[in-house]
Amino acid sequence: MNESIEAIQTEALAQITAARDERALEDARVAVLGKKGSLTRVSAGIKDVPQEDKAAVGQLLNAARTAITAALEAKQLALRDLADRAALAGIDVTLPARDLPCGALHPLTLIRDESIGILRRMGFALAEGPEIEDEFHCFDALNTPADHPARNEKDTFYFDSGKLLRTHTSSVQIRTMESQAPPVRIIAPGSAYRRDEIDATHLSAFNQLEGLYVDADVSLPDLKGTLEYFLHELFGTNTAVRFRPHFFPFTEPSFEIDVQLQLKGQPPRWIEVAGCGMVDPAVFDAINRSRKDHAYDPEKVTGFAFGMGLDRLAMIRWGIKDIRLLIENDVRFLRQFA
Repeated sequence: MNESIEAIQTEALAQITAARDERALEDARVAVLGKKGSLTRVSAGIKDVPQEDKAAVGQLLNAARTAITAALEAKQLALRDLADRAALAGIDVTLPARDLPCGALHPLTLIRDESIGILRRMGFALAEGPEIEDEFHCFDALNTPADHPARNEKDTFYFDSGKLLRTHTSSVQIRTMESQAPPVRIIAPGSAYRRDEIDATHLSAFNQLEGLYVDADVSLPDLKGTLEYFLHELFGTNTAVRFRPHFFPFTEPSFEIDVQLQLKGQPPRWIEVAGCGMVDPAVFDAINRSRKDHAYDPEKVTGFAFGMGLDRLAMIRWGIKDIRLLIENDVRFLRQFA
């Protein structure tokens, strides 16, 4: 058996040396070390070797296997090196490199980052919450009655469990107040979902940026000054801003905000950009019940809240006429923002 092992090793090393490519090298490996390889067959016969010779034969087998394996690995490295050299043959490494196209941030990312930056400079901290919500955080705590249209299955995405995809990031405001006593000054950017028909101005999944400020003696002038400053920073100091009375279940009084924009070749026009108002005391009462304390006593604290669609801000900022362009990933459109 010793002679057979030595012969197999000698022949295997010769085949490995003669291999001209990785396919031939693999054939040599299988012929010796495969399931039906010559060394494998010899190894299976060690059970018939006399007990006193088994140790010596086993050492010889291991030595042969180690030598063959090392030769295979060395030959494989050599063949790959030759292949790499062949692939690079004829390439002039002194030629200048080709220019690679450079990516850019999506317009929604640009408007989100700029908006967050403005509000962070005003002392607002970032907050986040789950996109899959329950009715308490999305509706009940926000003073939204059970018969409100927003709670209808035709307007909101519900799961069989009774949970839902949040219809606004106001739920983050509720969760923040549950976990943090006043003062609170936060902004909550993120996705929201509604069963809207997709057209030039509506999507079923969109991006919001909402804010909340609660403390002692927070007033309507604070709200007005905050949002006027924000919109002037975003659209320019000469941008006219107006507040129109409106109704939201979770604020009282409530307002919608418009900005007046002047587009080339068109008369000035007012465009709605946000909703806002002073936090309704009923919201504070719901928070107190959830917290089981009186941290948000409506007699001691007041606050304001606001919300705006980042998609709409981007459309206004860059004159985008169809909101669907923001989700279609058409490189011809996105290249404008590079």
